Amino acid sequence: MTATAAKLQKGGAFLMEDVAPDTIFSPEDFSDELKMIAQTTKDFCENEIVPNIEKLEKLEGTLNEDLLRKLGDIGLLGIEIPEEYGGTDLPKTAAMLVAEGMAVLGGFSTTYGAHQSIGSLPTVYFGNAAQKEKYLPKLNTAEIIAAYALTEPNAGSDALGGQCKAVLSDDGTYYTLDGTKMWITNAGFADLFTVFARVDGQKEKFSAFLVERGMAGVSTGAEEKKMGIKSSSTRMLILDKVKVPAENLLGDVGQGAKIAFNILNTGRFKLGAGGLGGAKNALAIATKYSQERKQFGQAISNFGMMQEKLGEMAARIFACESVIYRTAGLIDEAISDSKDGAFKLKCIEEYAVECSIIKVLGSEVLSYVVDEGVQIHGGYGFSAEYAIERAYRDARIMRLYEGTNEINRMLIPGMLLKRAMKGELPLMQAAQGVQKKVMDPSLEEQNDGGLLGEELRAVKNLKNLVLMLAGTAAMKFGAKVDTEQETMARIADIIIGLYASESAILRVRKLKERGVDTAIMEQMTKLYTHNAVEEAAVAGRQAVCRLTEDEQEIAVYMGALKRFTRHATVNTIGLRRSIAQSVLEATGYPVTM
Repeated sequence: MTATAAKLQKGGAFLMEDVAPDTIFSPEDFSDELKMIAQTTKDFCENEIVPNIEKLEKLEGTLNEDLLRKLGDIGLLGIEIPEEYGGTDLPKTAAMLVAEGMAVLGGFSTTYGAHQSIGSLPTVYFGNAAQKEKYLPKLNTAEIIAAYALTEPNAGSDALGGQCKAVLSDDGTYYTLDGTKMWITNAGFADLFTVFARVDGQKEKFSAFLVERGMAGVSTGAEEKKMGIKSSSTRMLILDKVKVPAENLLGDVGQGAKIAFNILNTGRFKLGAGGLGGAKNALAIATKYSQERKQFGQAISNFGMMQEKLGEMAARIFACESVIYRTAGLIDEAISDSKDGAFKLKCIEEYAVECSIIKVLGSEVLSYVVDEGVQIHGGYGFSAEYAIERAYRDARIMRLYEGTNEINRMLIPGMLLKRAMKGELPLMQAAQGVQKKVMDPSLEEQNDGGLLGEELRAVKNLKNLVLMLAGTAAMKFGAKVDTEQETMARIADIIIGLYASESAILRVRKLKERGVDTAIMEQMTKLYTHNAVEEAAVAGRQAVCRLTEDEQEIAVYMGALKRFTRHATVNTIGLRRSIAQSVLEATGYPVTM
């Protein structure tokens, strides 16, 4: 599975470069192998998870562990583990497909992700030969179960501020670990913890260790009483003078930050895929209920306000899906057939901006869909007897995982600017070029006359808007630009909207060229892009007023903003109604592979 691009686009370069439709990857490009993986995941969820939801929610017996082992038996735990250790080492798209499919139950998908992704991948990417030989074959089958222990009571977003301490023994044979870790998924039954600690208490020696449950001094607290994801185990991990063999140091002393943040980055794009899967599931639940629920002598699905919700939900899901698999294609194309773990990690890191976009977008599309799903159910949506209630509660954690959405919003423009300063992206040069368009109203982006040409023109203008805002922010605030969080967040929102819109447009154009009926996709893309431009106009106005207080400059920038957010008149009410009809016909998301 590869893209057809002659030259692979660098991470973040979508802001400055045009992309040919036939170079992007989408679900319609899935190989037979990927389709089989998706179907295997779906069958597992239907046959093993759904019938056991109530037991899982009560954490009965060893059901979580048993299900993980069944997943190991069918090969879904080893999709990112090298073949020499029993895994299948599949493309990252496969991992995203499994994450999407597992989202039928938020709690168990958390259990799965904590083991398969952030629990196992530290050893995959940073373990030495002996560590891989010892642990990976057992992780592949869930003979041992993994957990990731980074967060501490006083160190959440500021992960490097943790106080867990490691001291090397005089003879150099072991480290003594002391400290407490919070919110550790799988802690109730995990056998292997990737634990982060400061060697000798020094921040610059922040390091990672492979800690086994059986080591003396390792214990866990009681199960946390959580709002959602109740079927996952979440406990405190307590380390009391734990003697960890020196050979269990993961990587080198001081590599902890690199390990932590790279592993979180690998988790972000899969979290976005999980949000996508959860949103599709919630849309199906809400759609079915709207068709069954009768009020005023007819199904509530006949009412315009219900159709407006269903249409908007589907449009956001389509854009989200387009972004996720476009980015998956970029990552897999970069990795190609390489089996080198360090190279793979570098390829994923290349698209760190896109991974943060996926995490924010996937989690917030899910939040929107489950919230509207509850609203469609009315009072019944507040009842635990209905699946939408659990979906609503389970969804809330997604905006906190793998770096809060606020942190990821800071990362999106922050990483772009840092790459620009290093000369890795020509962002500042592009921003300077946009200044000419700011000053000269005659320099307009043109509709190329193709399918969704007006939408593509609008996206190009949003890129101009971002370059104008980001360039101005960098010049005004310099090294302190990171402290302008509110402004950076607004720029991030515009970037997310334009990347999602462009991904949907390119996907539709590609499929139309192949002779596919894209009518419903065109409608969803028009609606989503219209919304993205409208929201960008609001965010842009707020950012401009922060970037300058000079009335003349404000007038110039506001004039440019008006041009950069001008778009065609769209009948959004009619679009949502039309999209809703397709949703009702499909009893859920109206696009299939």
